[in-house]
Amino acid sequence: MKSTPFTQKHMALGAKMAPFAGYNMPISYSSINEEHHTVRKNAGVFDVSHMGEFILKGENALPLIQRLTTNDASKLKSGQAQYSALTNEKGGIIDDLLVYCIEENKVYMLVVNAANIEKDWNWIVQHNTEAPAEIHNISDKTALLAVQGPMATAILQPLTDLDIINLKYYTFTKGKFAGVDNVLISATGYTGAGGVEIYFEDKDDAAEKIWNAIFEVGTPKGLKPIGLAARDTLRLEMGYCLYGNDLDDTTTPLEAGLGWITKFTKDFTAKEILQKQKAEGVQRKLIGFALVDKGIPRHGYEIVDDTGSTIGVVTSGTQSPTLGKAIGLGYVQTAFSEIGTRIFIKVRDKQLAADVVKMPFV
Repeated sequence: MKSTPFTQKHMALGAKMAPFAGYNMPISYSSINEEHHTVRKNAGVFDVSHMGEFILKGENALPLIQRLTTNDASKLKSGQAQYSALTNEKGGIIDDLLVYCIEENKVYMLVVNAANIEKDWNWIVQHNTEAPAEIHNISDKTALLAVQGPMATAILQPLTDLDIINLKYYTFTKGKFAGVDNVLISATGYTGAGGVEIYFEDKDDAAEKIWNAIFEVGTPKGLKPIGLAARDTLRLEMGYCLYGNDLDDTTTPLEAGLGWITKFTKDFTAKEILQKQKAEGVQRKLIGFALVDKGIPRHGYEIVDDTGSTIGVVTSGTQSPTLGKAIGLGYVQTAFSEIGTRIFIKVRDKQLAADVVKMPFV
């Protein structure tokens, strides 16, 4: 298993550790509910250094991104980011990712899911042949902390002269943070609670300096380290997809409700297939649901109609700490995707009633 620059910190703090995407990661420090509420109400720190980062440079960087991703990166100005997806030849999602415009038309950073680093990199290399861009996989030397919650930026502001309190959603800034140069701070959070992500090169004790500085200013204000289990409950309450659960190589952006990041004004992999799917309508859709009966929906559970016929599958599910009830995501036949539709989750020998609801859940 790989370690992050903060692995020893997590273990010293008594975190429950487990393998995730090939890394030894903290799952929880206290309880999932307590950590969840800390982020929703105040602020918490996630170590997400396992994520992948690729730098694309030169005049061919943007054309390469445009060919491979579904969103329109030509709209990005320096200091802006966007959510996007890599698609395969059949229109399935290779990965969902973030595109950062470091320098317009010249330098971009792609942030990809940890489990997909090698797959994504190989895909980009494979398609970087005609008029190639300069590309670098900087994943192993890049550290990343996500400081999330309504009080996150106010807590961190004393550590930098950069204005992070007024950082707009899906923008970023670069400069000195906690005495470390060339730190990228973005507002592209995965919790829906506000906050920032802090990217920096792991050299010259930068990780030690930044971690210690954050907790020095944050601990008196209730800032706490948070594990990946609470990250999952937080993202699920927002209806955000998790690759490997809600998205994979067989699900298309349109089925996953990601038509808004699928721009047909440019050419990209499987554009024609997805245009046809849009014109004809999808056969299945990703929906959010809330349980009426008691129980917890889990990944892989069948979704059935009132006759017991299978109409779909649960992709994510949990007991929502904020709502105090079970919620989930799943794919169902399009006829059952309307808000208010009664569906049933098959849990062992029981069929638990649930309703299709509007997302986000909170």
